Amino acid sequence: MTNTPDEPAAELPRSAQRVAEVLVALGHSGDITMLPDSARTAAEAAAGLGCTVAEIAKSIVFRRQSDDAAVVVITSGINRVDVGKVEALVGGVAKADADFVRTATGYAIGGVSPVGHPDATVVVVDRDLAHYPVIWAAAGHPHAVFQLTPQQLTEWTGTQLDDVRVD
Repeated sequence: MTNTPDEPAAELPRSAQRVAEVLVALGHSGDITMLPDSARTAAEAAAGLGCTVAEIAKSIVFRRQSDDAAVVVITSGINRVDVGKVEALVGGVAKADADFVRTATGYAIGGVSPVGHPDATVVVVDRDLAHYPVIWAAAGHPHAVFQLTPQQLTEWTGTQLDDVRVD
């Protein structure tokens, strides 16, 4: 099921509606796809969308040790994140617990959107996502996703593509 911001808010969970509004403000259509089954993992999202796991832009959140800033690493669904490579880019990081993720990003684990965070976050984007003309990212809810291009992702997050995957 696809919903757009012009449809009643009751059609989308509140957090997904918030993402749709942010997307529209960024020049995107704001289309959010609600999957009947969870998209909490890249494999679940890919199965629900009928795409490859690699085309899923999964969000992994860390806590930067120097200032407690959220570091959102957006990586291809087939990749594991190399923490050492992330630290080389942003400084030391630690695991983020569920409460930190929700407070820092405004979303629960499994639904962390790359956009629409309540406070400034540090965003790192996996260069492997550039291999795909379109990718799918979480839209604020474990069943909600949206389609975008890797170029849109880097423009909207104000970052560049970096090597963050485990070799």
